[in-house]
This record gives sequence, structure tokens and C-alpha cells, in this order.
Amino acid sequence: MKTKYIVYALLVILFGAFVAYRIKANSQKGDAGGRGGGAGRGAGGPGGGPGGPGGPPVPVNGVIVTPKSFSNSLSVTGSIEANEQIEIRSEVSGLIKGIYFREGSNVRRGQTLLKINDIELQAQLSQALTREKLASETELRANMLLKKEAISKEEYDIALADKRSLQAATRLIRAQISRTVVVAPFSGRIGLKTVSVGGYITPATVVASLSSTDPVKIIFSVPEKYAQQIRTGSDIHFTVSGSERRNTATVYAIDPGINETSRTLKIAARAANPGGLLLPGSFTKVDLPLAQITNAILIPSEAVVPVERGKKVFVSKNGKATEVLIETSTRTEKEVLVISGLSAGDTLLTTGIMALKPDSPVKVKITKN
Repeated sequence: MKTKYIVYALLVILFGAFVAYRIKANSQKGDAGGRGGGAGRGAGGPGGGPGGPGGPPVPVNGVIVTPKSFSNSLSVTGSIEANEQIEIRSEVSGLIKGIYFREGSNVRRGQTLLKINDIELQAQLSQALTREKLASETELRANMLLKKEAISKEEYDIALADKRSLQAATRLIRAQISRTVVVAPFSGRIGLKTVSVGGYITPATVVASLSSTDPVKIIFSVPEKYAQQIRTGSDIHFTVSGSERRNTATVYAIDPGINETSRTLKIAARAANPGGLLLPGSFTKVDLPLAQITNAILIPSEAVVPVERGKKVFVSKNGKATEVLIETSTRTEKEVLVISGLSAGDTLLTTGIMALKPDSPVKVKITKN
């Protein structure tokens, strides 16, 4: 019985020792974890991590800003129009006697396109000519009698007035007859006809359309900020949908004012079209050359960061990243034209810029721009 109590006492002592050991071990582990967590917070705190002012240098790529020649150009959209285009109509009403053109063919200036029946007018002309002839003979006899003083001057004046009145009536009928013939006002290509021989037309009836397409007009608009850079006589280049051919046109007219709604300036250019490949109504992409800049500063697009105040970049100065606000102009496929903020010789940072902060230490690897 006494031995049993001794065993129980030993078990209690051993259990107590084990509990004390575990408590001491956990306490030592907690102290070590606290010190480690504090160190971690110190490294990740403000200025201690990568990109912060107090951290290690950040490896980045950069380029040396070097001025170069730049041909500034502007890409806009436009359309092709015929140099001259009208709807063929008759000046008078009547039945169509003949159509003298082939649809879709070229016609020359002054060519007869259509004839309206003028049989009544021809009869009126014949009658007017007979009366005019009689009046002329009467005036001639009256003139002879006047010279012989057989009639008064007043009687002769009446005969002369009758003659002149009938001559005017004859000219009027001839003018009406001429209006029954429709001729081409200029050389060009005529479209599809909408009438047939024997049909009745009025001045409101459209016979066909006539277009002069060599040369053609290129009509486009540019933003008002480029208005002072456009000059008549300058060449532009353009392409049309479905073709990679680069065409050339010459600016011949500029609108005198800015469109108040779109804030753009309308411009017209002419392009030769001997083969008729440029069709009126086609959509065009116009490449308009602007001023030639000899010392332009062009930087990679990826180096520019949009901010609330505009745009910024980072440059390296004394081994640290420095924030610089810039103003830009034209943007090409890969580069941006900088008009203020950067100077020749600056080291522009091109990678890692989103993680950089002002005065962050950087290790720059210069690449070719």
C-alpha cells in the first residue's frame, strides 16, 4: 500500500515537470516570433521595401534622351468627290424623241444627250419666218417711199417696228427649240438613265447623272489646332479601302473659317485619276504632313505615366528616380513627341516605372532607343 502511494507521487512529479518544460518552451518560441515579426515589419514599412527611398537600388532599363529629326504628320479620314457632278435634266417638258448616249460611257462637252419632240415649235418657227420676211419687204418698200417723200417718217417707223418685233419673235422660238436639246455641259462619265424614248419628261425629271472624275477631289477636315500649319499647294498622301496603293493629292482650297460644331477646318485637295480607279464616295485615310522638326525629343510610349495633372516620366539623377511632368504632342505607333519637360542628355527610365517612388534608388541599364 505504501509502494502504491510512492508510485502515484512520482507520476505527479513527472507530469508537473513536463508541464513546466512545455510552458518554458512555448514562452521562448513566442519571444523569438515577436522579434522576427518586428524585423519583418521594419523591412516592409515605409521606405524599407523595393522601390522605396530607403530600400536597395531597383534594377530598371533606361535610354538617353537624344534629339533627332522628326517629320510631323497627321492622319485623318476623308472622302473622294467628283471634280464636277450634276444631274442631267431637261429645261422644257415634252416627249423624248431620242437618247444619244450609252449608259456608263464617257461623253464630251457639248455632245447631244437627249432630244425632245419639237414639231409644234418648228411649225411656229416656220410661221414666224414667213411673217418676218413679209415685214422685211414692207420695211424695204417703206424706206424707198420715204426717200421719195411719198410717206411720212412716222409711217416708216411703224413698218420698221413691225419688222423688228417679228424678228424678236423668231429668235424666241429658236431659243425654245434649242432648249429641247440636252447637251453635256462638261466632259465626263454619264451614269444610268432613268428615262426611255417616247417617255414624257418635265424639268423635275432626272435623266442621268454626269461626273467628271479626272481629277477627283479629296475632302477632309483637321482639328483647329493644326489650322495654321496647312498651306495651299502642299502635297498630301491618301489610301482608299481595299487598296494599299499610296496616292498623292495637292491642297487647292481651305475653308475660310472653323466649323463651330466640330471645331475642325475643312480642306480640299485634287488628285489625278486617269484610270478612273478612284471612285467618288469612297472612304479615304489621309496622311497630312505638318512641320518638319529638326531637334525633336521622342520617347517610348511605355515610359509615359498618365496622372491627374497631365503626364509624367521618371528620369535618373544621382542614382535616384526623379519625377518629371511633361507636355506631349503627336503620338506615333511606338513613340511620343515631347514638347516640354525633358532635355537632351536626360536618362529616361523605361521599365519598372509603376513601382517607383520619387527619390527611389535605381540601378539603370542603358538600352538603345
